[in-house]
Amino acid sequence: MAGPRRKLGVALVGLGMYSTGQLGPALKETKHCYLAGIVSGDQGKREKWKMEYGIPEKNIYDYKDFDSIKDNGDIDIVYVVLPNSMHAEYVIRAANANKHVICEKPMAITTSECNQMINACSKAHVLLSIGYRLHFDPYNLEVMRLAKEKVYGPVTKITAAHGLSKADGWRLDKKLAGGGPLMDVGIYCVNAGRYITGMEPLNVHAFEGAKRNKEKFKTIEESLTWRMEYASGIVAECSCSYSEYQNHLHVDAGKGWFEIAPAFSYGGIKGKTSDSKLEFPHINQQAAQMDDFALAIIENKRTRVPGEMGRQDVKILQAIYTSMQTGQKVRL
Repeated sequence: MAGPRRKLGVALVGLGMYSTGQLGPALKETKHCYLAGIVSGDQGKREKWKMEYGIPEKNIYDYKDFDSIKDNGDIDIVYVVLPNSMHAEYVIRAANANKHVICEKPMAITTSECNQMINACSKAHVLLSIGYRLHFDPYNLEVMRLAKEKVYGPVTKITAAHGLSKADGWRLDKKLAGGGPLMDVGIYCVNAGRYITGMEPLNVHAFEGAKRNKEKFKTIEESLTWRMEYASGIVAECSCSYSEYQNHLHVDAGKGWFEIAPAFSYGGIKGKTSDSKLEFPHINQQAAQMDDFALAIIENKRTRVPGEMGRQDVKILQAIYTSMQTGQKVRL
């Protein structure tokens, strides 16, 4: 009789708000992986995490000695939770250390970086996954199913919006973020358009919103609206913002409609259709995401949210920015 399956060890690279508020706590709930190590340049954070999670000293790294993680058998997975511009470097370094990798979204700043990341992981024979937690959320999975199975007829139009009423820190620095709210929260609308239609947009047309705070948003957009057009006449009308709260996904179909609002949150998602209410039990999206990746490694299968998915989103994001800058519709 086989013994219990070993949990895989995860090292979080970057101990900012998302790691502290979501990933660390989620790793207390995971069944197939656990928090084995941390990487941070902040000694105070390292000490705090060491105490809270009981992390052994040998599994605690700063950025200078990160590459020595290759010799640590406790760590199977490296989860890159750094500013966007640092994703490519640390994914490639993790792959070179022969560790499987999860990278937060957006995958990178450019598709060229995405290709380098995919190639590095392929060469090292390690799996690469992007942190698309909503692909494990029951409400988002249900709208995927309703669209795919044409429960309310063929999809005709998607309306999606995601915005924050405030943003700060590195997210306001184009060199670190690669852009503004489109890179951070607008990507959810882009990805939703893909998982609702099951198709890639044919073209995009984008317009930058007026800047109410020109100093704060000196290098990035404050808000953005864009339209994506798909085959069969399907359109997606989207918006994102760093100064206005927005959080919904609405789908019109031939014989009805369905929506979730809030749609992109860590919890508290609600949904309804033209004839019923959607109700699912709460799950920890991050725990489900990380467990699924651990199982993909254990069972030697593909991850549900691979690097190729992340690369395609980055390609669309870059086309949206090109359209915003030129005022022209951009064909993909």
